Amino acid sequence: MFRRILTALVASVLVCGLADLARAQAPSPKPAKSAAKQPESKPAAAAAAVAGGTEPTLIGQYGTWGAYSATPNGKRVCFALAKPSASKTNPPNRPRDPAYAFISTRPGEKVVNEVSVMIGYMLKPGSESTLEVGGAAYAMYTQGDGLWIKNAAEEEQMVQALRRSADAVVKGVSAKGTETMDTFSLKGLAQALDRIAQDCKR
Repeated sequence: MFRRILTALVASVLVCGLADLARAQAPSPKPAKSAAKQPESKPAAAAAAVAGGTEPTLIGQYGTWGAYSATPNGKRVCFALAKPSASKTNPPNRPRDPAYAFISTRPGEKVVNEVSVMIGYMLKPGSESTLEVGGAAYAMYTQGDGLWIKNAAEEEQMVQALRRSADAVVKGVSAKGTETMDTFSLKGLAQALDRIAQDCKR
């Protein structure tokens, strides 16, 4: 349930100011953290309704990262959100929706700094996706158009690398076989995470 709400909140942010997003896909959580749920696609226009009428509030902009908070259904949610600074496809110039990375904190569920990527296309089932940062490559669990770290035990290490590094690269393969590489600038991420930690204190 929460995954649908959070993705709707992110879609609401995009629709209201960051970008035009044709839809908001809500994939299931990675199995390492919680029981799997079936993905549910929701039009971006219905984002506010899905989120209980709650629109996210921008609480700070730090470099390329925006820090947001919301309280859907009375539950506090904070997240940092950014779009890629550069994107490539192979073959070149293949059409796709915009990609976004977000890192969310949900005090009510004791979830801190969960990393997700909305990649902007349907991923090839069973394909390998990675997030590369700080000289390490982290395997990502994929479903629909969403990515999460496969090994939840590595997530804190990955977040620390994201805080310290200049950029991160996300690689994926679409259902049609197109390879993509999205580079995210990490300028301002550490400050954005500090802000959402402050705003979403337990």
